[in-house]
Amino acid sequence: MTTIEVLTRIKAPQARCFYLALSVDLHAVSARQTKEEIIAGVRSGVLQLNDSVTFRARHFGIWQTLTSKITEFQATCYFRDEMQQGAFKSMWHGHYFEQEGPTVLMRDVFVFTSPLGWLGRLVDALVLKRYMRQFLVQRGLVVKQYAESDDWQSVLPANLLSN
Repeated sequence: MTTIEVLTRIKAPQARCFYLALSVDLHAVSARQTKEEIIAGVRSGVLQLNDSVTFRARHFGIWQTLTSKITEFQATCYFRDEMQQGAFKSMWHGHYFEQEGPTVLMRDVFVFTSPLGWLGRLVDALVLKRYMRQFLVQRGLVVKQYAESDDWQSVLPANLLSN
């Protein structure tokens, strides 16, 4: 099992950061480099508990499909998505949000196991861990960019944050 932790500090309200991380529309923006597209499940808007989404993306020159489901959800503080089907043997991604004065600490914990036993572990150590860390860092920067500007209004429903 490989664990990656990425911290992103964002100068924005916690609820805004939380819901941006759940936005499939923003996810599509943050994953453009992999030509990612949603092919099943929730196709737009903000994910909720038990929602699933299937992405098709190009990684390492190979088209891959991954279905992920929101399995845990504590509004504005934490959610977890877990792979239901995909290239990993197993995978889950915990998203944690903590307000620290005017800043939110967004903490991503990504845990995965590759298939193919020792060969998969070797690929994880040599290539995949660094690749996935960079993917998560880039995604965090996109959430930060949207949260710290008015761009968030283009991907979140107007009434979501007024409740």
